[in-house]
Amino acid sequence: MADYTFQKEIARALLSAGSEEVNLRSQPPVAAMAAEVMAAPKPPIPFPAGLAPKPSVISPAPPPTDALPKADVVVVTWTVDEAHALADVLTSGTTREHWYPYSKNFAHYDPLIRSGAPAKKAKRLGSYFVTRIGTKKVLCFKSELHLNQDGIRSKETPGTSTLPVKDLLSQIVDEAKPDVLITAGTAGGVFTDQDLGDVVVTRAAKFRLQDEFKNEPFNNKKYESHWQIPTKHFADAVQLMAGFKSQIQEPAEFLPPTVNFTKPQGGYPKPLHPYDPDIWLDGQVVNGSTRMPAFHPILTTDYFEYGTSTNHLDKEGCAVEMGDAVLGLAMEEPKAAGKSVPKWAVVRNCSDPQINGLLRDAPKKDSLQIMWAVYYYTSFGYLTSVMSSLAVWGIIAGL
Repeated sequence: MADYTFQKEIARALLSAGSEEVNLRSQPPVAAMAAEVMAAPKPPIPFPAGLAPKPSVISPAPPPTDALPKADVVVVTWTVDEAHALADVLTSGTTREHWYPYSKNFAHYDPLIRSGAPAKKAKRLGSYFVTRIGTKKVLCFKSELHLNQDGIRSKETPGTSTLPVKDLLSQIVDEAKPDVLITAGTAGGVFTDQDLGDVVVTRAAKFRLQDEFKNEPFNNKKYESHWQIPTKHFADAVQLMAGFKSQIQEPAEFLPPTVNFTKPQGGYPKPLHPYDPDIWLDGQVVNGSTRMPAFHPILTTDYFEYGTSTNHLDKEGCAVEMGDAVLGLAMEEPKAAGKSVPKWAVVRNCSDPQINGLLRDAPKKDSLQIMWAVYYYTSFGYLTSVMSSLAVWGIIAGL
């Protein structure tokens, strides 16, 4: 039986990376936000006229136990790097530390969260801020709950676990009542042609579980949201993404770890070439071509996994990450009961490209594949998340 303990440890470390003590307070000092914070210099992102995000302060600041405000669109992200990128792009002039803490109904979630998890320490479900893009009111939400971070494993039924983030996603929908819900963040590229920083946009998600959730009835299930994603402003988004490409280049000194080497059959981990941003959209034409089949899903795992040149995950999905299929699961239950649910999509940036599958992968703690995948994520997680945040902007601008 495969042991995924090491990959699970990596997953949890990456998901909580960057959290500081102030971020784990149940009520961080957001009330100290002042007008000069909103007037701070904006990132140099030249949005088209009339479509620059316009964040707004809620005054007085809402208590953490308040319900979320209503919004046309909700964007949910997960890690510190992802939240910082989303704040810099969609709530410019604030940082994620200025977002309002959210803990409504925390007593329901508390017994479902394992000891030591970030949400348990913070006694908080997430944080949020409101912005406007064109005519659309947008709620940006950073979740403290996560598929790979919170579960309490069942002793009676191995391979099953608590999943509080599913309830949180349902609660967000019930309170904000969005027409569209988007999850955004980092992922591992699975196609050879996916560059570091490329963005996948898909209306489908599939569970690919091998660890604490491997015996759940939803394992291997695929979920779809049937709607046409607007591409009117994708060319604008790609142009804005190009403004950051000089910061997302594989370093020129990207050499094998020793000079005493023989070139392996199949080549090096990744050919060195200039990065040019791209958006991969399932089943729809972008820049004159269709890059993926319709409803080619994001792959959700319960441990740290990545695409390689030999595991052929591109045949199964468009990228691999650790949580988005929970959204499909959360929306399936009310849909089955005849209730309306928001249209949804997954927007994920390639924080690491496809890894060379010929590199050593065992034992796991000596895996060169894991070493490279973690290197990419920790080095480029924030900058590549700016790419997915800009793609999110492109979708909302076209609604």
